[in-house]
Amino acid sequence: MSLSSQTGIIIAGVDGRMGRVIAQCVLASNDVTLIGAFDRKGSDAIGQDVGELAGLGKAGISVGDNFEDIALKKKAGPAVLIDFTMPLATIYHAGLCAENGIAHAIGTTGFTPDEDAQINAQSQKCAIVKARNMSTGVTLLSVLVERAAKSLGEDFDIEITEAHHRHKVDAPSGTALLLGEAAAHGRGVSMEDKSVRARDGITGERRSGDIGFSVVRGGGIIGDHSVMYASEAESITLSHHALDRSLFARGALRAALWLTQNGTDLRAPGLYDMKDVLGL
Repeated sequence: MSLSSQTGIIIAGVDGRMGRVIAQCVLASNDVTLIGAFDRKGSDAIGQDVGELAGLGKAGISVGDNFEDIALKKKAGPAVLIDFTMPLATIYHAGLCAENGIAHAIGTTGFTPDEDAQINAQSQKCAIVKARNMSTGVTLLSVLVERAAKSLGEDFDIEITEAHHRHKVDAPSGTALLLGEAAAHGRGVSMEDKSVRARDGITGERRSGDIGFSVVRGGGIIGDHSVMYASEAESITLSHHALDRSLFARGALRAALWLTQNGTDLRAPGLYDMKDVLGL
């Protein structure tokens, strides 16, 4: 693939835990090229070379303090912003992507329904892949969870357990909610009506059809998710364990290549997810 036909990647929040891993994967890839990176104003990373920030050699790209300058200076060719930041920042970025013909791969979680609606509105003007988890394994897991819920029926109680590092700010995780929605869809019910997010004290018996969530926070756990189906006679557990944070970055790169149709042109405006990317 020639450099001119490569997908150009811009990294939001490049000094964050995910941002640095994304930078490492982008710089190591032969299929994409880094064309910009930025972090919040006041970050110590501003002005540093992205390659050195990521623990690699010089890349010739300095960390900026805003997306606007990078978007305006973008050269011809398909480009994608990879965004694992915060909801308000991601919404702002989505507007700039729509204005400047840049596709948007969103791994940010914790959106409110109103914030989701704002992202949906921007997807009418640019192609967006929005996923609560960019992992290809988790995407496949969600499909299996839905099928199992449909096949097993309400004789099996569903309990979702997730564990993450101590720094995670939202709970349940976006991935746990994704799996809950998959299970609810398999049963033809609304997750909002069936989810149980907390149990404490004398709760009474478990209601048939509920989808329970349990949350663990501690240490440096990257992300563990399990969905248990339990009947009176047997139980089945489907699970995914993240062993390296780079799996999310690799999924984001796969989404970026899909959004730009492998560097040839931007995909049509719309809101997509990782199942679209993987053809599931």
